[in-house]
Amino acid sequence: NGPYCRKGCQFFDTCGEVCVSGHDSGPVFEEQPSSLIYPEGLPEGKVTLNCQARASPAASYRWRVNGSDVVIREDSHYTLVAGNLVISNPQHGRDSGSYQCFAINRCGTIVSRAANLKFGYLRDFPSESRSPQTAYEGAGTFLACQAPAHYPALSYRWILNEFPSFVQPDGGRWFVSQVTGNLYLANARANDTGSYFCLTTINMDISTKSTFSKAIQLTVQPDANPRKSAPNIRVRFPSETYALAGHTTQLECFAYGNPTPKLRWRKVDGVLPSKVGASADGPILTIPDLSFDDEGMYECEAYSSEGRDTHQGRVSVQAQPEWLQVMSDSEVEISSELHWSCVAAGKPRLIIRWLRNGMPLGTQDRVEVNNGLLKISNLALEDSGMYQCVAENKHGTIYSNAELRVQVQAPDFRLNPVRKLVPAARGGQVKMECKPRAAPKPTLFWSRGTELLTNSSRVTVTPDGVLWIYNISRADEGKYTCFAENYLGKANSTGHLSVRDATKIKLAPSNADINQGENVTLQCHASHDPTMDLTFTWSLNGVLLDLEEPNGHYHRVEGVSAKETIGDLAIVNAQLSQAGIYTCSAQTVVDSAVASARLVVRGPPGPPGGLVVKSVNETAVELRWSRGYDNHSPIGKYVIMGRSEHSHDWKRMRTDPVNIEGNAESARVIDLRPWMDYEFQVIASNILGSGEPSMPSQSIRTKQSAPTVAPSGLGGGGGDRNELIITWTPMAREYQNGDGFGYILWFRKLETPSWTVVRVPNAESSRYVYSNQSLSPYCPFEVKIKAYNSKGEGPFSQIAVVHSAEEEPTVSPRKINATAVTAFEIQVSWEPVQHLSTNGILRGYEIRYWRQHEREAAADRVRTAGLENTARVSGLRPNTLYHVTVLAYNSAGTGPPSPRTTVITKKPPPNRPPGNVSWKTDGSWVTVRWDHVKSMDNESTVQGYKVSDTQAHTSVNLPLPKDNGYVVLEIRSWGEGGDGAAHEIIVSRDSGISVVMTRKNRVNVLSGHTQLHSNTIFNNHVISSHDALRRTF
Repeated sequence: NGPYCRKGCQFFDTCGEVCVSGHDSGPVFEEQPSSLIYPEGLPEGKVTLNCQARASPAASYRWRVNGSDVVIREDSHYTLVAGNLVISNPQHGRDSGSYQCFAINRCGTIVSRAANLKFGYLRDFPSESRSPQTAYEGAGTFLACQAPAHYPALSYRWILNEFPSFVQPDGGRWFVSQVTGNLYLANARANDTGSYFCLTTINMDISTKSTFSKAIQLTVQPDANPRKSAPNIRVRFPSETYALAGHTTQLECFAYGNPTPKLRWRKVDGVLPSKVGASADGPILTIPDLSFDDEGMYECEAYSSEGRDTHQGRVSVQAQPEWLQVMSDSEVEISSELHWSCVAAGKPRLIIRWLRNGMPLGTQDRVEVNNGLLKISNLALEDSGMYQCVAENKHGTIYSNAELRVQVQAPDFRLNPVRKLVPAARGGQVKMECKPRAAPKPTLFWSRGTELLTNSSRVTVTPDGVLWIYNISRADEGKYTCFAENYLGKANSTGHLSVRDATKIKLAPSNADINQGENVTLQCHASHDPTMDLTFTWSLNGVLLDLEEPNGHYHRVEGVSAKETIGDLAIVNAQLSQAGIYTCSAQTVVDSAVASARLVVRGPPGPPGGLVVKSVNETAVELRWSRGYDNHSPIGKYVIMGRSEHSHDWKRMRTDPVNIEGNAESARVIDLRPWMDYEFQVIASNILGSGEPSMPSQSIRTKQSAPTVAPSGLGGGGGDRNELIITWTPMAREYQNGDGFGYILWFRKLETPSWTVVRVPNAESSRYVYSNQSLSPYCPFEVKIKAYNSKGEGPFSQIAVVHSAEEEPTVSPRKINATAVTAFEIQVSWEPVQHLSTNGILRGYEIRYWRQHEREAAADRVRTAGLENTARVSGLRPNTLYHVTVLAYNSAGTGPPSPRTTVITKKPPPNRPPGNVSWKTDGSWVTVRWDHVKSMDNESTVQGYKVSDTQAHTSVNLPLPKDNGYVVLEIRSWGEGGDGAAHEIIVSRDSGISVVMTRKNRVNVLSGHTQLHSNTIFNNHVISSHDALRRTF
């Protein structure tokens, strides 16, 4: 253990060894111990508390637990590995507590943060059975978890009947509190009956443990009509919640009620932070990454169709200690004074204390401690060491470390001698510094040769050893020596002053005047001592310019002439912001010379200022403003821009005068809409263009006036019996002209003298319904409308003609005739009704049809669109008797039915295709043969056959394809019942009789060598049943 082994040394003593300046360094922690929760009863386990420090010489380590030394022996369960403390087989009663590590070397001692070793445990639930519970359907209830003893906090879930069937929220009916573990039910249902188990889980640093309770039997008594109830909050978060900044806090809220209450959160004294996310509508409000802005009063509201309930509580944010300012390592000379400060933030208020070499440091003798301030006067060697500032509150403790070295030595120039060569410019000044290492502070003086230098008109020696020489000439060249002395010794250091030619500006930049966007070059030529380098810099209004930016406005123009160096500045695409005083500086290491010039950039005017609105009336306002910068070109005119609350785009306003002169500072804006909110801007312009607009004026509202336009879109019609419906387009906000807005309707029967007048007091209204039992159906009315507001009435609209509601037709069609067309279709005709008898506009006819033995109420319906007096009805059953009736209809409905008629659909066609189909080709013709189809008693008679396909042709006498192609033919019977089933065949140019194979009513011709690359198609060809069963094409 090195220096700590000598008998009589204290725990933190360096045993007299001296910290060597420039070689040794005190300990600095690289790793500190962290708090740990260890599972109680874990067999053969180990805990390692880490501690590592960087130090020279290397640090040794000691540990304390609960303020007492940790003794490490061979038979101890403690082991020290490097600086880490290893605890074997940790036990709760013996090893729990607060541990701190001390790192020590001959430069001092530091102490680590405290690490708490705690033991986690979760006992079992009691073995006794839990009492059963009963609830009534629709009522709220809860099941208590009654968790066993434990550390740290638990998480809770509930199991229904058997694992792993966990209770789910079910739309917010169920809730498991993570504070108490209880299971809450907003309203019970019959199917909630079952056995419930509370499952508790504990999470520790190195393991997890769970246990569950005995079953709690819940029985829900059913109720045919469960009682509804208003929300009643039963889980309430605390009235005061303290939470840590940077951490997450959760507030719980749950309510009984039927129907299930919904939940929502709000911040009473502010806006709910968006970071709460979806939890704002759930039973647990989660606020992550807390900040002091999140402090305030929070409210949970439970609401349903039956009512609402609320609960409020305050969240107070506190904070762990955090450093704002810390001290740093210091080397201070003996007998001087040390001032250190450390500043930390935290809530609640912090306590700050100081340690020296791990021991408490308070006010005594030369030491003064005042919270975060440490002052040590008349420093002595024994004050050297490691110091720590400690800030703490109930949420934590933080440490800041620094090393103090008290210096004592004779003057020494080896590390910081006087500069060997000091160049200076003729006519200028020079500064020569003298900074030896010495403690205590030495006495300093200068000499040139044997002459001791003292203060004069050209020479100044400052108390800290700086030598100044002014108005330098060649005679000042030579050697200068600084002497330093304290009670420990003396030393000196010499430098040589070399006098050079002064730097001078030979061609200074000239003032310039340009327009915005133009280019200009400012010249700057200088002479200097040829033994030194010259550098040019430029500044604008005292701010150094960056001349290296590739796409910037500034570029260097450099060069060398016979006796001078060029450092011009080129300005490209000059903007208004580039105007000002440009200064060229020509610099060497010993002096500099400067010259300046003014650049004027002319451009469009700047924005006018001070825009105010005066004299507001219904359609005009007066604007006043102050002139902005003219940017060196007189303002020629102003334009005024405006926008209303309904338009985000700025547009030019009409003004009085129409053209606003450049010397004006006021104008009237005219043709505004009454009772509208407006903002205005003013833009100045000159011969170089228009400038930026002024800041927008304060929003103003013009005064109210009576409406000036009438509503549009006047019309109407329709509705129920005895109603007149009048409609119009609601007037937009910009045409209402004032509050108290509404509509006045005037209407009267056509060709009658008196008007009915109605007020509709709602700006959003778009219709009015007039009901009168004496109203005739489809009666024409004259209607007009105007708008009104609190200032008066506006003009009338044009008169529109609107009809009252139609009534159903009162007469039915006559002479109904129904004829069977096929087995599946009939044609119906009738004599139309007279339009004048329809109580409105005739829209068309409705055909109703139903089978024999069916009720008329179940009839199928087909409507015609228009005034046709015939229609076909398809999709019928063959050989079936149908009843048919026809009704007229309009927008109000259908009229009375006509007298019914009957019709029988035709028998169906044979459902068998022609058989024994064969064909034979002869050159360009084909002959097809088939057997006759004989109809059955319940089928219609075959009247002929059709040969058809899917693509049209112009003639049946077309030749077969010339390229060995094929044609597709269909053969079917037909009769009054319609077309029968078809055979399909493929015919090629091959000669001879082809064999036909039938499959699923399709006939395919087998020909092994036919090229199927073209497809010639025949139109429908009808063959009478009396023809020979042979047809040649």
